[in-house]
Amino acid sequence: MASIYSCVECGSDFNLRTAHLYPPDFYFEAGNKGTMSFAAVDDTKLRFEKEDKIRPFFETVNYWGIQRKRTKIKCSNCGRLVGYIYDDGTPLTNSPGQFHFGPSQVIPRAPRYRFKTKALRITSQT
Repeated sequence: MASIYSCVECGSDFNLRTAHLYPPDFYFEAGNKGTMSFAAVDDTKLRFEKEDKIRPFFETVNYWGIQRKRTKIKCSNCGRLVGYIYDDGTPLTNSPGQFHFGPSQVIPRAPRYRFKTKALRITSQT
């Protein structure tokens, strides 16, 4: 059974595929609470805006910083903020990591499109 993901505000279909959805038990450093993560999206249905803030931020207890660079995902129809892009998806290489300690920031990773569940209208298609 497939699902249709659309904008809560304007009802525009984002053309997101359930096949590209990460499993709900898959954990990312940026967290999973109240979000759905996809490996790929349709660029024609969404608008992307770079964000560069210089102020303290906290993602998790052990992850914080001063300068936050990320990309906002907005609905191309109404402009509502629906999520963010993070670079902590699946590794793009089969390398065991720096000094064989596992994947790290040294290994390039695929983008992960993280959508807020409050910004999505999810309907089932039979």
